[in-house]
Amino acid sequence: MKRLDVIGNVSRDVTLYPDHRGGARLGGAALMVALAAAKAGRAAAPVCVLGDDLVHLPQAAELTAIDWSAHSTAKGPSARFELEYDQHGELVAVRPDYGVADQLTAHALAHVDHHSDSQYHVCCRRPLDTAAVLDRLARTGADFSVDFFLPSAEAMIRTAAPWLAYATTVFVNAAEHRLLQSVVDTTELREIVVTDGPRAATVWAYGRQTGAAVPPPRPPLEVSGAGDTLAGTFLAHCAQGAPATHALAQATAAAAQHLTTPSLPIPAQRRA
Repeated sequence: MKRLDVIGNVSRDVTLYPDHRGGARLGGAALMVALAAAKAGRAAAPVCVLGDDLVHLPQAAELTAIDWSAHSTAKGPSARFELEYDQHGELVAVRPDYGVADQLTAHALAHVDHHSDSQYHVCCRRPLDTAAVLDRLARTGADFSVDFFLPSAEAMIRTAAPWLAYATTVFVNAAEHRLLQSVVDTTELREIVVTDGPRAATVWAYGRQTGAAVPPPRPPLEVSGAGDTLAGTFLAHCAQGAPATHALAQATAAAAQHLTTPSLPIPAQRRA
């Protein structure tokens, strides 16, 4: 089973809700996808750039399930995101500070050149040069899947469109799925996983629905990272030979569990 190398950000986040839930947390799609895959039994490595404030993460006891060999470090602050949600858990505002993540594209391209035998998941969101990374993956013949982030999804889907037919799986939520259908012929895509909050998640293969799973109803404590958890879990079970319907059931259950789990705290740096 190939390692899953997840290209994206690892970040310091703050989530804000009208009822005063949320707060400072460890986040970033590369971290959350890799952690979910590792929990589901698959070797997974975030391909990311850590700044001075998060350089100690590979030594954190709570993150030892992850393979940290694919990360890079740089002088300066790590990526930071302030994520504001409404009372229904819908994202209404994002305030980014990319920090050293502006070096992610160069690091990702160099990593792909040296590890074409890995399977990749690309978190298509800023500041990554999505076109450059997907083109490199397609040219090397690497297996890769992709996901998007709704605030930038329209631009990123259009950017990624020429390479989506090469992807093993495209992960989108319901709004992103509508954008995807307006940009590409989805009957040409190998596999699409569509999430829709508390409603049924579905799997589509070349335009035909092949499976569905309804998440168990759970009141959300923290919605940020639920989609990443679903993607990582789905990819791990598929790599272990599970059919897509079973993988989706496991993934929706994991995402629902994530909703009720306290956020990852930012580990304190160890004193010398």
